Amino acid sequence: MLFNSLDFAMFLPIVFVLYWFVAAKDLKYQNLLLVVASYVFYGWWDWRFLTLIAFSSILDYGIGLRLLHEENELKRKAFLWLSICVNIGFLGFFKYYNFFVENFIDAFSLFGTKISANTLHIILPVGISFYTFQTLSYSIDVYRRKLEPTKDVISFLAFVSFFPQLVAGPIERATNLLPQFYKKRQFHYSQAVDGCKQILWGLFKKIVIADNCAQYANTIFNNSDNYSGSTLVMGALFFTFQIYGDFSGYSDIAIGISRLFGFNLKQNFAFPYFSRDMAEFWRRWHISLSTWFRDYLYIPLGGSRGGTWMKVRNTFIIFLVSGFWHGANWTFIVWGLLNALYFLPLLLTKSNRNNLDVVAENANVPSVKEFLQMVLTFSLSVFAWIFFRAENVTQAFLYIKSIFQPSLIALPTIRPTNVIVLVIFFILLEWFGRRNQYAIETFFINKPRIVKWGFYMFIISLLFIFRAEEQQEFIYFQF
Repeated sequence: MLFNSLDFAMFLPIVFVLYWFVAAKDLKYQNLLLVVASYVFYGWWDWRFLTLIAFSSILDYGIGLRLLHEENELKRKAFLWLSICVNIGFLGFFKYYNFFVENFIDAFSLFGTKISANTLHIILPVGISFYTFQTLSYSIDVYRRKLEPTKDVISFLAFVSFFPQLVAGPIERATNLLPQFYKKRQFHYSQAVDGCKQILWGLFKKIVIADNCAQYANTIFNNSDNYSGSTLVMGALFFTFQIYGDFSGYSDIAIGISRLFGFNLKQNFAFPYFSRDMAEFWRRWHISLSTWFRDYLYIPLGGSRGGTWMKVRNTFIIFLVSGFWHGANWTFIVWGLLNALYFLPLLLTKSNRNNLDVVAENANVPSVKEFLQMVLTFSLSVFAWIFFRAENVTQAFLYIKSIFQPSLIALPTIRPTNVIVLVIFFILLEWFGRRNQYAIETFFINKPRIVKWGFYMFIISLLFIFRAEEQQEFIYFQF
C-alpha cells in the first residue's frame, strides 16, 4: 500500500476516524487498533511477511523481559546475542543469501574451479532492514540498561509495526517512540494541521519532483550508451533529486501522518544538499540510520577515542556497512567506500565538525565560500549516486567514462524544461525553509488565511498537473 495510492487514500481516513472517534476513550484500544491497522497495511503487499515481523516482535519482547530479571552477565549477553543473531540472520538470509552464493561461485571460478550452488527465488520482505534495526535497538538499549523493558505487549507490537514509518523509516528508537504508546493521546488541531502540511510537502517531493525526475533518470541510465556526456550528467542530476525527493518525501509523509495520530517522530532529513562538506551531509542525510550506526556500531568499535588508525578503520567500517545495508550489490559497497574516502580528509584534519549550524543562518544568500563549498559537496554526492543507481559496477564505470568525452560540452539531448523549472522551484522553497523541520513549515504563517490557502492550493494543483503517468514505488522499499 503506497502513500501516494488510492488504497492508502481510503485506508488512512478510516483508521483516523476509528482511532479518534471509536477507540479514543481507551488507550489500549487505540494501541490495538494501530497494531491491526499496521498489520493490514504491511500485509497488503504479501500477507506472508506478517509472520516475520510478528516473530521478531515477540522474540525481542520476550528477550526484553528476560533481561529485566536476569542479573548474570553471561546470560544477559547470551540473550542479547540471541536477538542479534536471529534478527540479523533473517535479514541476511532474505537480503544477502543469493549475493553471497553468487560471489562464492565467482571467487572459485577465478582460480579455474567450477562449483555448483543453487540460488533461491527469495522475495525480499518490504521494510525488513528498517524494522529489524528498530527492534534490535530496543534489545540493545534494554541490555545496556538505558531503557526499562516494557511489559505491555500491545504497545511493543505497535512500536515495531507502526504503519506510518514501518517500511521506509525513520528508524525510531524505543527510547523516543515506545513511551508515546503508554501515554493518553489527545487530538490537537494545530498538531494535525502541521502534520497535514508536512504530508503535503512530502507528496510534492515524491509526486512532482521524484517521480518526474525518475522518468528521465531511468531513460538515461537504461540507455547510457546512446547519450552524450552532458546528457549523462543530466541523468545523474535527475537521479540525485529523485532519490532525495523520494526518500525524504516518504519521511515527511510518515512524520506528518504520525502527527495526525498524536505521535512525534524524529527528523530524518535536514536539507542535506545545502551541506558545506561531506561530514555535514551525513549529519543531514538519513539521520536515523546514520545515528543508529554511530550509536550501535561506531562507538562500540571505539569511535574516535583511539589513535588515527582506529578512527580511520571505524570510519571505513561504518560507511561500508552502511552501503551494504542498502542492498546486496557491489555498487552499494563502492558507494559506501566513496563516501568514506570523501570523509577521510575531514577526519584526518579534524575538521569534520566545522559546520554544525545552518548554512547562511543569518542571511538570505550564502557567502562565496559557502556557495563553493556547497557546490563541491553536492558534486561529490552526484558522482557517488551514479554507483548507487547503476545496475552493476561495470555499468557505473562505463557511465562515468562516457561522461568524459567531447560531447560533455554540448547541450544535453534530454532537457525537459518543465522538470528543470520544477526542480529550481523546489530548491528555492527548500533554501528559504532550511531553518525549519521541513521546508514549508512556517511559510506564510503570519499572512492572511487567503494567502496561506492560496499557496497550499497551488502546491496541491501541482500534484495533479505533474502527476507522472506511471505510479512509482518509493525507492527505499527495496532496502
